[in-house]
Amino acid sequence: MEKIMMMVSGFVMKDLSSSVPHAELLGVLVIITSISIVLAYHYCTTKPKRCLDPEKFQEFKLVKKTAVNHNVARFRFALPTPKSVLGLPVGNHIICRGRDAEGQEVTKPYTPVTLDSDFGYFELVVKMYPHGRMSHHFREMHEGDYMAVKGPTGRFTYKPGQVRAFGMIAGGSGITPMFQVTRAILENPKDKTNLSLIYANTTFQDILLKEELDGFARKFPSRFNVYYVLSQPPAEGWSGGVGRITKDMIRNHCPAPASDIQVLRCGPSGMNKAMAAHLNELGYTADMQFKF
Repeated sequence: MEKIMMMVSGFVMKDLSSSVPHAELLGVLVIITSISIVLAYHYCTTKPKRCLDPEKFQEFKLVKKTAVNHNVARFRFALPTPKSVLGLPVGNHIICRGRDAEGQEVTKPYTPVTLDSDFGYFELVVKMYPHGRMSHHFREMHEGDYMAVKGPTGRFTYKPGQVRAFGMIAGGSGITPMFQVTRAILENPKDKTNLSLIYANTTFQDILLKEELDGFARKFPSRFNVYYVLSQPPAEGWSGGVGRITKDMIRNHCPAPASDIQVLRCGPSGMNKAMAAHLNELGYTADMQFKF
């Protein structure tokens, strides 16, 4: 924008310099400079268009579908313009609408792994269960198809610095809201919140977003740590947890109970119930816990 206005000013001044008195020339320059400042300010401060509507479903085009493993894929949906953002507060999720195997309408909440710092698109990492109704819709989607989405919705909205530290307990695809919050914190240089994640899965191949999580652990070793737990670990070379998440694992890998910490959890209903019992027994009060 600045370069364009300088070029325009230069052409105008060159054209006028031979025919306009010096005083009037100076006035023209002042006007052009003022217009340049106003336009530059507007360009820099105009907020990107937010796309979500909490009441009305809107259609977004699937532009890329990437298989992650045998039952997980990453879906990228285009927003209306390259400068558009989804408009999803950190900690909230969206509602997706599709058709099950019987052709019946079905809706389900999902948490994007992208943030509003990602312009022009949003992404979902989706685990497609054999008999899942919404899983069927995602499994049948092809690039060029459209997904109906509305939002934001959810009971948790993150604000930088709201706690000293988060403990996070996730199972399977329950990692997506944890990943969203983790990205928002670690990619904000002003946010100094510490993060400790326990992430449980069945096999090594089931671990979602592992490359990104390990990257955060390497880049922010003093602020982010992740402890993987597998019920069916590899025969050799596994240094993480084995079986189910235990009270000792929580005690060793999550911040201790305190008024300025919170433990977030997301996973299958049975796991959530077991983790709530563990946390209660370890002294984490209700206001120190949140279930997505």
